[in-house]
Order: sequence, then structure tokens, then C-alpha cells
Amino acid sequence: MAYATQDDIVALYSLDALYVADRDGDGVPDADAITRALKLASGEIDSYLGVRFPLPLPETPDLLVQFCVDIALYRLALSRDVLSEEHRNRYDDTVKHLKDIARGTATLNIGQAAAEEGGEPVPPARPRPVFAGGPEREFTREKMRGL
Repeated sequence: MAYATQDDIVALYSLDALYVADRDGDGVPDADAITRALKLASGEIDSYLGVRFPLPLPETPDLLVQFCVDIALYRLALSRDVLSEEHRNRYDDTVKHLKDIARGTATLNIGQAAAEEGGEPVPPARPRPVFAGGPEREFTREKMRGL
């Protein structure tokens, strides 16, 4: 399921933004191309989020709607050869933010499914600390002093 719809594109950027989806040059955006681009953009988003969150997400944050629209418009503009610097910057910013979410330096601010008994939401997944251990060091400065 896509994180955004054609109506979301219009709400965020107006109907003029859909010129990138006019495949036959008649001035009317191709709804199939838009649906396909939004679905592919959602798949790209999931490839980053799947590292940190169980998919599908219980809710769709507004941030993901924005990301889905920006990726889809970038892909549509790229395929129609009308790519602008604005499209590229939005796409690059989106991918950077998604990478930050995957690394754990940014979050979506959504709770996971509510706990069964308490009913309180579980906080979003956080990076797990790395623990390293092992035997005591054989060669230390104190043991090697005087050699």
C-alpha cells in the first residue's frame, strides 16, 4: 500500500506539480503513472524503515506522506526528462532523512502497537548498544614496563 495518493500531491504542491505525470502530452496527468510512482516510492521508503520498524507500520505519519510524494515526483520527472534542481534537492533531502531514521539518529515519532495488557504504546525502536567483552588483556603497559 502506498503512503500517499494523488490527492496528497495536489494538497502539498497543487495540481501544477503533476505536469511530470503527463505521459501523452494532452495536459492531463496519467493516473496509472502516478499510482505506480507512489507505490514504488513507498517500497523505497520501506527499504529504509524495515531496518528499524516492523512493517507494515500501524499508522502513516505525515512525514512519510511528504517523503512518498517527493520521491514519486522525482521519479516521474526523471522518467519524463523534466527533472529540476528542486526535484533533485527534495529527493536527496528525503533519502538523507530516511538514512538517518534507519541509523537511529532520527525517528518517525510513532509508537508501535499498544501493549496487550497495559494498553500503553510501546516507544519506537532505538538502536541497541553494542557490548564487547572478553578475557583480561595479556599485554598491558604495566606488564610490558621494563622490557
